[in-house]
Amino acid sequence: MEVKPLSEAEIQAIRAETAGTAGRIHLNNAGASLPPDVVVKTMVDFLQEEAVHGGYETEAKYRAQLDHTHTLIAQLINASRDEIALTENASAAWDIAFNGLSFQPGDEVIVSEMEYVSNVLGLLNAQKQYGIVIKVIANDAAGMFPLHELEAAITNKTRLIAITHIASTAGNVLPVAAIGEVARKHHILFLLDACQSVGHVPVDVQAIGCDMLAVTGRKYLRGPRGSGFLYVRQSIQDKLQLNCFDGRTVTSVTQQDFVVRADARRFEWYEKNPALVLGLQKAVEYVLHIGIERVWQRIQMLADLLRQRLQAIEGVVIHDQGDVLCGIVTFSLTGIPVTEVKAKLATKNINVHIGLAPSTLYYMNRKELTGIVRASVHYYNTEEEIERVCQELRGLC
Repeated sequence: MEVKPLSEAEIQAIRAETAGTAGRIHLNNAGASLPPDVVVKTMVDFLQEEAVHGGYETEAKYRAQLDHTHTLIAQLINASRDEIALTENASAAWDIAFNGLSFQPGDEVIVSEMEYVSNVLGLLNAQKQYGIVIKVIANDAAGMFPLHELEAAITNKTRLIAITHIASTAGNVLPVAAIGEVARKHHILFLLDACQSVGHVPVDVQAIGCDMLAVTGRKYLRGPRGSGFLYVRQSIQDKLQLNCFDGRTVTSVTQQDFVVRADARRFEWYEKNPALVLGLQKAVEYVLHIGIERVWQRIQMLADLLRQRLQAIEGVVIHDQGDVLCGIVTFSLTGIPVTEVKAKLATKNINVHIGLAPSTLYYMNRKELTGIVRASVHYYNTEEEIERVCQELRGLC
């Protein structure tokens, strides 16, 4: 189906609804995107009402609207609302899923080299605690994930495939649907870190075939910090042990026993910030209204333009590889520390980020990189902003 590009009028309308675009060029969307004004207003209005009428009372008033958040998230990723649990962030979601599995000594977990530091820490902790074996699949020389190596790494001890869809410090997109096919073929659970994916690229959990998926609200979804969600396929929810309990976990409790909920909300805490939930809901509504295919089309266009302009600047080294590149553009300037690049751009009201080796340890160590500059575009950025950033970089070089 043909995707209709976002028009110039639509981009200007979106920017008019995003206060942060007026005063700076924000290319740190892989860290935290600028939220639409409606997200901020929704949260502020709720907090003000809560302060006047009381926390429980205001939550009760908005109960149906709060519960609708699960439905909208499910619509975005092609899941059921009963497969969605709200969490504080993607790391919390990933931890709930990973630590819900029962590991035995010698169990193998296969990962890519693109795993984020919090995932690596979880893996290392399980290695220490249970004696699991971590198998890391590195990308090939062209930056492609070698599916044949994944197949070759699977044994009768393989318990889990845990993959990051888009790494925070590299611009390539892993072939998660193909990885999902391998996982299903061998009847292995598949945990997907989609922290940088949802709101950035189309994510369909049915097409991907993942059993669990972890997402944050603050990045490409343009939601508030402190929000996120976990998807757990209905058929495996009972396979994940619960490590924490509160009133939300169960449908009934006696002095002798309890009955666990029949949906993914068993993995939620009862106590959460309703203002953040409503803010996340508005962010999901916003991207659903625009259309994720249109978002992805524009992000690719802007990122391609940025890479083309960077390639023309002497002294700039682009580090992105792979057959599918995303809105995260990583580069370095010969002879100039990445911290200095970020600081100099900040004086011009240009936001970029730096990725240090520990953040994506396997990948950065293999590439012998201590740090990179990360410029991550979103659909509300403009071609003029790209030109301005490259002009400043030419001056630095």
